[in-house]
Amino acid sequence: MNNDRRPDDMVRITTPELADAFIEEQVEAVRAQVGDRKVLLALSGGVDSSVVAALLIRAIGDQLTCVHVNHGLLRKGEPEQVIEVFRNQMKANLVYVDATDRFLDKLAGVADPETKRKIIGGEFIEVFAEEARKLDGIEFLAQGTIWPDILESEQGIKAHHNAGGLPEDMNFELVEPVRILFKDEVRVVGERLGLPHGMVYRQPFPGPGLGVRCPGAITRDRLEAVRESDAILREEFAKNGLEGKVWQYFTVVPDFKSTGIKDGKRAFEWCCIVRAINTTDVMQCTVENIPYDLMCHITDRITHEVPGINRVLYDYTPKPTGTVEFE
Repeated sequence: MNNDRRPDDMVRITTPELADAFIEEQVEAVRAQVGDRKVLLALSGGVDSSVVAALLIRAIGDQLTCVHVNHGLLRKGEPEQVIEVFRNQMKANLVYVDATDRFLDKLAGVADPETKRKIIGGEFIEVFAEEARKLDGIEFLAQGTIWPDILESEQGIKAHHNAGGLPEDMNFELVEPVRILFKDEVRVVGERLGLPHGMVYRQPFPGPGLGVRCPGAITRDRLEAVRESDAILREEFAKNGLEGKVWQYFTVVPDFKSTGIKDGKRAFEWCCIVRAINTTDVMQCTVENIPYDLMCHITDRITHEVPGINRVLYDYTPKPTGTVEFE
């Protein structure tokens, strides 16, 4: 595409009018690039890939095939939302792959964080490549690359997560319609494309998903405890006006147990750690001050509604010295 670089004088997309103009421009550019050929997209349900999917559906319709791989490490309700929005509402060609057992079997007994990340990333590429090989005539790979990805990879800060990784026999040409946008601009464009507000403004979510919030070797019961406690936290933050105010919030269930009391009996169960932070650049983070009564209510719900948890702790550590995630 001809707009590989963000122009120095480009006006930040903050209004519906600017978003509409960008969408129109990109629809034309995609049609010019792709013609009548087919495009493949790995649709995670995250902001960037969802906006790219919606934009490409508008541009080329059923020439696009989206593949959503559920690795079993997504938050509660996320795979269902992807199916509802893209298959049912937008009528996309959506291939849904439930690879939960495959991922969790490979992760069984693996405690080292980096090894876990590599298994999750490697297996994702394997599953995606297998699905791609089942499809005929795919010539393009669409990606949710955004401008900070380009800048950080150029500056050597991190490897560009969208660049490469697929087997060599899959030599696709890239389609990256939002590559010159910042994240806030991607969200404005997403809303104009008709995506649900909750999908467009969802919190940042790591590629390995809940895998990095289940420290130590992942077990299915502890992973479920993370998923359920996270859902309660998100529900309570939404009810109490914290959803848009706090940058990121989640639960962590580490691999150790302590003694508690449930129904008058000894309960040797896990603790759940709540983390809620604010940041502008993710290089430094401050901790959100959650009202005491709300924290007591969240604690009561998690300890009584989530099997296997008997304590709730709050992480007061800023970054530095802590990182955003635990692993």
